Amino acid sequence: MLLYILGILIIVVGLAVSIGLHEIGHLVPAKLFGVKVGQYMIGFGRTLWSFKRGETEYGFKMLPLGGYISMSGMYPPAKPGGKAREASTGFFQTLVQDAGTPAVATRETDPDPQRGVFSSMVSDARDASAATVTAGEEHRTFYQLPVYKRIIIMLGGPLMNLLIAIVLYAVLLMGFGAVQASTTIGSVNECVIPASSTQTDCLDGDQAAPGYEAGILPADRIVSINGEAITAWDQATAIIRESPGEVLTMVVERDGTELTLRPEPLLTERYVYDDTNQPVEDADGNPIVESVGFLGIGTASEVVKQPITAVLPTVGNNIGAVVHTIVNLPQRLVDIAQAAFGTEERDPNGPLSVVGVGRLAGEITSTESFPIADRAASLIGLVASLNVALFVFNLIPLMPLDGGHVAGALWEGIRRFFAKLFGRKDPGPVDTAKVVPLTFAVVIILGGMSALLIYADIVKPITIQ
Repeated sequence: MLLYILGILIIVVGLAVSIGLHEIGHLVPAKLFGVKVGQYMIGFGRTLWSFKRGETEYGFKMLPLGGYISMSGMYPPAKPGGKAREASTGFFQTLVQDAGTPAVATRETDPDPQRGVFSSMVSDARDASAATVTAGEEHRTFYQLPVYKRIIIMLGGPLMNLLIAIVLYAVLLMGFGAVQASTTIGSVNECVIPASSTQTDCLDGDQAAPGYEAGILPADRIVSINGEAITAWDQATAIIRESPGEVLTMVVERDGTELTLRPEPLLTERYVYDDTNQPVEDADGNPIVESVGFLGIGTASEVVKQPITAVLPTVGNNIGAVVHTIVNLPQRLVDIAQAAFGTEERDPNGPLSVVGVGRLAGEITSTESFPIADRAASLIGLVASLNVALFVFNLIPLMPLDGGHVAGALWEGIRRFFAKLFGRKDPGPVDTAKVVPLTFAVVIILGGMSALLIYADIVKPITIQ
């Protein structure tokens, strides 16, 4: 139990540090560009501990749901010469600030009650600020910065998460190594079962698998096939798949002795997988199969330290997997709901909540059958993956995510460019407060998604067993 709790604490600390560094990625360029930063906080809600240095308050808050820095004038004024409001980079903090007063139009609060709730929400976002811009320091507001400086500030957080992920993956791959397929055979099927079949065990009368029939055994190491030296498992499988019906001359090493075997790959079906190792489906949603040569042998995995050149491709593959998950999120959530409220199994490669990640970390540290080095490597991999997820998620072009602010700045730059090109009046800053209603919709959707994931991670968790 203590080891289980330790694993959870490691992930909590790792996530808190990642969030803190994410906000430093915003803080440093903001201060370099002269923006007034009122607060740098880890967490939300009531302040537990803080101190003030210069004009910025640094501290920790009660709810560990993220972090934020509050910058003066993140939303421009509604009218030229008006008062900008102070806002923050934090997802939940922005929600709290934008919800300053009830979004209901009345004759006392709104000269035009017919504007409706959305207009009132926009008005609240501009006017109900926790801390207003200091008189005489309007030039230190975020919205008055050049577009490129605003983009640098908002991308600073996600890029910090990307940098953390690169460093952690470098430690993981170069220090601990990566599990990869070896040229040693780990399993040998006794019979042939097509990929499209639901059969799991061999039955009387089933055709013997070619590898088993040729005398291949687990722990054999493939030395060469048809005179070609084999140095990687993919090299061997490529030859096998391309040689159905051809007798192969396979040299294997067994107990220090080289033996020559002559298996004949059988033409059979296998599922087609994409770059993220997901089955490729046709227009009707059915898995696509292809006909290839088959011996019925599987690799034995081994841990091998990787060169530095393997780090960025690994990070790139992780980014691709996260993007794939986000693109297919609606279907993934349907699958999770069916698993949480029904009898279906959870997809082990599907999305997790913080609760699910914590449970996995607890299992990893408390499983004594794993060597300590393997457990440490798994925890490093989890924190690295979390940072990749934070990087990709924050780039989604929706407010109040960092990508939403970047999109607003880019749109402003485009408008000003074309205004200047055609000799028109400068249109001024984009009124990003107008998308606050969309922000609330995003918060509600993501809140519901988080609740579903947390529930699923409690009632039907993904485990390492």
